[in-house]
Amino acid sequence: MKYCSNCGMPVQLRIPEGDTLPRHVCSTCSIIHYENPKIVVGCIPEWEDKILLCRRAIEPRHGLWTLPAGFMENAESLAQGAERETWEEANARVEMGELYSIYSLPHINQVHVLFRARLLDLDFKPGIESLDVKLFQESEIPWDTLAFRVIREPLNRYFEERRRGQLGFHLGTIEDVRK
Repeated sequence: MKYCSNCGMPVQLRIPEGDTLPRHVCSTCSIIHYENPKIVVGCIPEWEDKILLCRRAIEPRHGLWTLPAGFMENAESLAQGAERETWEEANARVEMGELYSIYSLPHINQVHVLFRARLLDLDFKPGIESLDVKLFQESEIPWDTLAFRVIREPLNRYFEERRRGQLGFHLGTIEDVRK
């Protein structure tokens, strides 16, 4: 950040009085500009023993598979954001279920929130950000072409817990998504 969104004057990176972290502070109006993690919301859309994945039409990871997810928007709840992203990426209607996982990705300033969801019908097709959308049984999951570790880890856990008949909630941290 170079300029204040309040008055347009230059900002300085410094620790404001009473704070402990460097912040962008306006040199003219003294407004402190906080930068906080982005929230990514999505779901695991279920149909019988299958889940819906989307093949990405955008970067990063163009052409790889992922769950429908994206950045939460202002004025929506976590579940509303996950439902909207599922519609945008897969034109799929879902009934949101339980919160399934929250992963912190501190190295890229993101928090990923996944819900379980039930597909309401099989009338889905790729949205503008997807090349393809498809239902997969566990044995068909394209593990080698999943786009992100933050998708691979909860999916592994989901299938393992489903085999045991004990789906639960998980809180985790991924230090580096490139690994």
